[in-house]
Amino acid sequence: MEEPTIRSERGDSWTLLTGHGHVLVAIAREPQARLRDISARVGLTERAVQLIVADLVAAGYLIRHRVGRRNHYTINPDSSFRHPDQDGHRVGPFLDLLATADEVTGKDGAVPDSRGDQKTGSRSHSLRIGKRNRPQS
Repeated sequence: MEEPTIRSERGDSWTLLTGHGHVLVAIAREPQARLRDISARVGLTERAVQLIVADLVAAGYLIRHRVGRRNHYTINPDSSFRHPDQDGHRVGPFLDLLATADEVTGKDGAVPDSRGDQKTGSRSHSLRIGKRNRPQS
């Protein structure tokens, strides 16, 4: 899912998440993806993604597991955001929201209402996704 490109008054484009955020969300969606595939998904070079993954591993956001000739990644959901304004907030709930956004809203952005019907628009809705909030099977 590609984030819409927004042009500023200066004419340059930007997205809400940084490269680090895009890579972390891509890994949350597909932990066994190759860096080449993540690179294509987030629109960064493979080398840039390698450097970002190294940053995320060094900061404790990711744990790298070698499986044969490939790396698999596990996200540490208890890692804190780095900016002081988000002090005390964990990345797990944020990633749960973004990594499952297509499943919850559908590719078209429609949000199911309480009856399962699709509603579109920017109406607020509450998502309770995460290990602690998932129904027991």
